[in-house]
Amino acid sequence: MIIVYGSHLATELVLKMSEMIDKYTICESVNILDGFDRVCKAVEKYESVIICDVPSQLRNDILKYCYEKRKKVYIVPKISDVLIRGSFDINYFDCPLVCCEGVGLKREQQIIKRAIDIIFSLLVLIILSPLFLIIAAAIKIYDRGPVFYRQRRITLNGEEFDIIKFRSMIVNAEPDGKPKPAVNDDERITPVGRFMRRWRIDELPQIYNILRGEMSVVGPRAERVEHVKKYTKEIPEFAYRHKVKTGLTGYAQVYGKYNTTPYNKLKLDLMYIQNYSLLLDLKLILMTIKILFNKESTDGFDD
Repeated sequence: MIIVYGSHLATELVLKMSEMIDKYTICESVNILDGFDRVCKAVEKYESVIICDVPSQLRNDILKYCYEKRKKVYIVPKISDVLIRGSFDINYFDCPLVCCEGVGLKREQQIIKRAIDIIFSLLVLIILSPLFLIIAAAIKIYDRGPVFYRQRRITLNGEEFDIIKFRSMIVNAEPDGKPKPAVNDDERITPVGRFMRRWRIDELPQIYNILRGEMSVVGPRAERVEHVKKYTKEIPEFAYRHKVKTGLTGYAQVYGKYNTTPYNKLKLDLMYIQNYSLLLDLKLILMTIKILFNKESTDGFDD
């Protein structure tokens, strides 16, 4: 396998794929600045190609060359590529058309998704109520501080709401009011909080947010107001993820990590929105259970 790259070599992607040596072996890399002929000559030696950070026109030329030579191609998508994935064909004319609708979920999808959210949250509240009481008691006994932690977050259409979590840090963990994401071995995390974070138990009170209609079971992660402003300034397309409600779990939470870049998280969230289905929601819920037992998914930082 060979990787063709532009301004930046996808070092992180290369490292991750190298860990799966039984499936992927990257033997060579070539910069698009070396020229199209040089790229084609290098590609000719391999069965599969990764295209990363290459300008659209050059990427199209390489893709067509690979198609002609029967090469398997992996493309690191741009935002526009992800948006096109949710398009559908129109065959009324002799000129093929694809239509991209940037509306989020259809009305009937919203109704069904909301019904499932209500049923799910009620069942969880009933089944896990004993656990809620035990955790609440443990938090209270440890330092006599408040059981719950509330924080302003952003959801559907950019609306703000108060997300609810079990408090996993010391009281007044951000004394100056400025965001200070937790890191590995953060001294502000209490012993009870460390246990909760290991199993994501601190997230469970968000079931109440789901019942109230502020969140959904599955959707993009609910980000802090300050982070949304920062990310939207750096990546204007970040606002696209607010076409659906934020979720307790989601595509980026399952396939990404806490230290996945905001840009890559955005692409994962848009993949979910553009390819939404009830079956996909079910798959993500089941995969979330698997994530709970995978420490690697919690590496990096949280907020």
